[in-house]
Amino acid sequence: MSTENEGNENDAVPAAPSVPSVPPVPAAAPEGTPPGGDLPASGPDSRGDEPTAQVPAAHQEGGPAPSFDPYGRPQQPGQPPAPPQQPPAASAAWPPPPPPVPSYADAGSQPWGAPVHPEPKAPRRSRASGLVAAVAVAALVAGGIGGALGYWAADSNGSGSSGSTTVAASNSPKDLKRADGTVAGVAAKALPSVVTIDAQSGDGEGGTGTGFVYDKEGHILTNNHVVASAASSGQLTATFSDGKKYGAEVVGRAEGYDVAVLKLKDAPDGLTPLPLGDSDEVAVGDSTIAIGAPFGLSNTVTTGIISAKNRPVASGDGSSSANSYMSALQTDASINPGNSGGPLLDAGGAVIGINSAIQSTSGGGGMGQSQAGSIGLGFAIPVNQAKNVAEQLIKTGQPVYPVIGATVTMEEKSGGAVISDKGAGGTPAVTPDGPAAKAGLKAGDVITKFNDTVVESGPTLIGEIWTHKPGDKVTLTYKRGSETSTVDVVLGERKGDS
Repeated sequence: MSTENEGNENDAVPAAPSVPSVPPVPAAAPEGTPPGGDLPASGPDSRGDEPTAQVPAAHQEGGPAPSFDPYGRPQQPGQPPAPPQQPPAASAAWPPPPPPVPSYADAGSQPWGAPVHPEPKAPRRSRASGLVAAVAVAALVAGGIGGALGYWAADSNGSGSSGSTTVAASNSPKDLKRADGTVAGVAAKALPSVVTIDAQSGDGEGGTGTGFVYDKEGHILTNNHVVASAASSGQLTATFSDGKKYGAEVVGRAEGYDVAVLKLKDAPDGLTPLPLGDSDEVAVGDSTIAIGAPFGLSNTVTTGIISAKNRPVASGDGSSSANSYMSALQTDASINPGNSGGPLLDAGGAVIGINSAIQSTSGGGGMGQSQAGSIGLGFAIPVNQAKNVAEQLIKTGQPVYPVIGATVTMEEKSGGAVISDKGAGGTPAVTPDGPAAKAGLKAGDVITKFNDTVVESGPTLIGEIWTHKPGDKVTLTYKRGSETSTVDVVLGERKGDS
């Protein structure tokens, strides 16, 4: 399975507009001016008498009713219509042109849609380390990190926008408050606990993603790929919905899970963590609410349903052979670049997942190139898995992965997870004295089920393993030749991402 980044350029943001010019309002005509006609001429007549206003006969007391030609000019009875006057020449076109239509403001200067006078600005590149998704059970278009599984990107550092707009969510007036059970009620409670993350690497590149308050100590939960570029020598900031901004530092990152924990510097008092739900109890068809900063538009709320559970998704940033795997929650809530790391909520406002990846119809190889967006195929890390990883990162700063002690192939249509002939660097595919070896598994065996879940490929198996903890006992069904067998395996552990 090969990997490829989603693209190194930011997604385009519509250019800043110019303020439309308003056509001048014509002066009001004096009372008595005929419709569509010119003012009656005034001045001395040809006989040299005193100046008098030329009054149409129709206006004279007792005179006949006035009549006008088709162009609105006074007409004497029996007089043929005068030819139409030509429109004004030279500077003014006829009719006057409409005012220009404003485009939208640059996301880094004004709120989206606000007309502004743009200042020339050099584009800023964003180094992508974004997540790409591959659904092993579907024939997907190869787009992001490519390969037979058809990956695609969720984020360019969680972004895709060079200058993100952070718009403070205004407090709703009392008469606009909504009941707790409504989407508006859930959003009103959740938004103050969601942050827009700006990640700037040491060389000035960066992007935007999302995170949310995990505890009252100021820990923020997000995706690893949102913060990876700034984790070692960069700058991280978290902006709340009220516009208040805080510096942040990385507590720990788990590349394999695509989970990261940040800590706010000088965290404010009164932080409200988002409540965590139970992702195991989620059912297909349940309502979902996603909050994030798609294309830099902070505090965006979208809704949908759970479209599928246990969806095998593989991901990677294309810069190394290391990948992330999850048994994902699939949702049709609109998720776009910048949503990564944000919460996926249930109808009660509890977090059931971390939005991480999208699938696209694009085969162009990257978010920055294709400019694609949501097509209703979004994927979230189940919160039960994310919680276990977050607790480990807060405790030790390092992730711990459950393993079976065997290397499997990443082929898509293999009918299961095939144990390889050799491991990485020529090591044995089955670790001596490891969990798989103790259970009697050998190279060439094809694992077809993990507990009650059908395994269709290597990524499917890894995603299922990583929903558990080291020490858990699981049941594997495998084929060896024409025989099918079942065996219990106690999961081992691997510390760190190296």
